[in-house]
Amino acid sequence: MPHGESWFTLAFRGTTLWDNVVNLVMVINNLMTGESDSILANETGHVGHVFGALFILLLIAVIAFLASTKVKDTKSAIVPEDRLTVRTFVELFVGAAYSMMSDIMGPKPARYFLPLIGTCAFFILFSNVLGLVPGFTPPTDNLNTTLAMALVIFLATHVYGIKENGFNHVKHLFGPIVAWYALPLMLLMFCIEVISHIARPISLSIRLMANMVADHLVVGAFLTVFAFLVPVPVMVLGTLVCIVQTLVFCILSTVYIGLAIQHDEGHH
Repeated sequence: MPHGESWFTLAFRGTTLWDNVVNLVMVINNLMTGESDSILANETGHVGHVFGALFILLLIAVIAFLASTKVKDTKSAIVPEDRLTVRTFVELFVGAAYSMMSDIMGPKPARYFLPLIGTCAFFILFSNVLGLVPGFTPPTDNLNTTLAMALVIFLATHVYGIKENGFNHVKHLFGPIVAWYALPLMLLMFCIEVISHIARPISLSIRLMANMVADHLVVGAFLTVFAFLVPVPVMVLGTLVCIVQTLVFCILSTVYIGLAIQHDEGHH
């Protein structure tokens, strides 16, 4: 299959849905850059990942619906099922995400931010794994997808940081405030901190995108060369990469938010 193509692009190109997605991409591109480039919007790489992302969101919605119907009956839901089902998978996945977050930011903040980080974990993992299926490309190998998620984490970090600590969230960017004669050093610290905070969403998005592009190319190359043999080691390695990249994104996001909402007595 040509680079950038997937079963989604082959199935939907030329349909009304494809045209609507192209128009949406053009509108977003116009809002972000002030330019409306129809050629850019019609490129497969700028539209195909949208269908992949929509498919993953639909898949997550179906899984959430199936899991919720299983736990509605609280009496029967108390007893865990004796085999791996949609419900047990969701319980294990959410439990692992909460345990990771609780170790980093504490139980109470972990419960509060679990919907945000948990949603990112579900979306990233399923998107990554989609790239292991022949004929599909992962939505996370496109910078538009990964940067959008990273910006959500960036905004949540500073919004809740200001909500919890008020002006102290901004004041700590200047470093320890000693006296007026330390103003040049404080301004230098402020510039360094601003650059480091801006670099966070950039590193989050590029790291995830680059790893998934490399993983997809490697798996695709082995599936092409060994078409009649199952490249089990490569598929196992690809699965590990999908899981590790999900962990890296979620752990760093939890750390960023946890640092922003913690109450540092030294700045009060």
